[in-house]
Amino acid sequence: MNPRELARARAGAAFTFTFDGRPVAALPGRTVAAALWAAGTTSWRGARGAGRPRGVFCGIGVCFDCLVTVNGRANQRACLVPVRPGDVIRTQEGTGGDDD
Repeated sequence: MNPRELARARAGAAFTFTFDGRPVAALPGRTVAAALWAAGTTSWRGARGAGRPRGVFCGIGVCFDCLVTVNGRANQRACLVPVRPGDVIRTQEGTGGDDD
C-alpha cells in the first residue's frame, strides 16, 4: 500500500469490550491502552505496595506500568496487546499474583 492509499484509509466499525465490568467502545487496530485512553481512562493498575495509580508510561512495552488482566490472563501490557471484540479487561493490583 502506498502513502496516497493510506491517506484515504478509514477506520473499521467500532466494537465493544468490557473494562472492570463496564462496556467500552473501541476501533479495530487499537491497543488496550489506546482504547482506554480514547474512553477517558488514564490509569488502570495499582502499583505494588502503596497502590498508586498507573497507566501508560513508556508506551512501548518496556516499563510494565500499564499491566492489566485480559480474559483472565494477568500481566498483559496494555500498550502492546490489541483489544478485540468481547475482551474482558480488568484493573490489575500490583503484579496480579497472590504475592501482593
